[in-house]
Amino acid sequence: MSDRAVRVLTHVPPEALASVEPPGATVEWIHVPLDGPVPPDARAEVLFTFTSEVPSLRETLERGVRWVHTVGTGVDQFPLDAVGDRTLTCARGASSVPIAEWVMAMVLAHAKRLPESWLDAPPARWNLAELDGLAGRGLGLVGIGSIGQEVARRALAFEMEVRALRRTRAPSPIAGVEIADSLEELLRWADHLVVAAAATDTTRHLLGRKAFAAAKPGLHLVNVARGSLVDQDALHGALDAGRVARASLDTVEPEPVPPGHWLYSHPKVQLSAHISWAAPGSFQALVDSFAANLERWIRGEPLANMVDLEAGY
Repeated sequence: MSDRAVRVLTHVPPEALASVEPPGATVEWIHVPLDGPVPPDARAEVLFTFTSEVPSLRETLERGVRWVHTVGTGVDQFPLDAVGDRTLTCARGASSVPIAEWVMAMVLAHAKRLPESWLDAPPARWNLAELDGLAGRGLGLVGIGSIGQEVARRALAFEMEVRALRRTRAPSPIAGVEIADSLEELLRWADHLVVAAAATDTTRHLLGRKAFAAAKPGLHLVNVARGSLVDQDALHGALDAGRVARASLDTVEPEPVPPGHWLYSHPKVQLSAHISWAAPGSFQALVDSFAANLERWIRGEPLANMVDLEAGY
């Protein structure tokens, strides 16, 4: 019996997809340029694309596409209005482990005063330092999806106390994690606050002046979600006032912030270029997420990591 032939439109270069070999099927990759006209014969039921809108996206969707899978997780920059009655899935969970590792690196760096503890000259005191620890400290999670759960597992291993804020009143998916009643309650309690929620209209500037005013003095803020969840002007004020002791930001708004922006030079800000997802095999993990769903599609099974178009994630 010959393999089933499956045609897939892709904005991702086909050479990056060589590992996608669903059993019992042969994939025909049809590369669609990001810009310019879509080839006349480019038609398929499946589209593998990026999480932000590319110029040729809307025309490509009209070429028989029934299912769209994005190479990343966040779809806040994807034109959800163009999806229509098609199915949209994402690579949710594919980057959770490296992101959680980055979070814990930032938490440890803050507690152990890194990099400011490194020496470039003889210190005033040797064998003495005022460093913090993680055991018994409170780590608050804004969001307890796949990233939040991986962060929680690692924080618990360091004997931290972990509480999480979630959209519903469902119980915690991780034993040992307490669900907070409100953002204000979480902020009053947390020593480290990790932002790991989806970017939607309802979460925009979730952390603003009111939130920072409620924070426990000396809060360490870690954002691995989207820059839109944090009001950066309010954060600036909270940093200057000492309410927030450090902000470890892997995502800001816009990306990148322009030259001369205060985030580059503020002594209490650790800014990175949205790289927390990076690790050996990171992109392959994103491709593998699509490959697993493609196998489900071929078998006629329900797809994983469905995007709720109304909720926006």
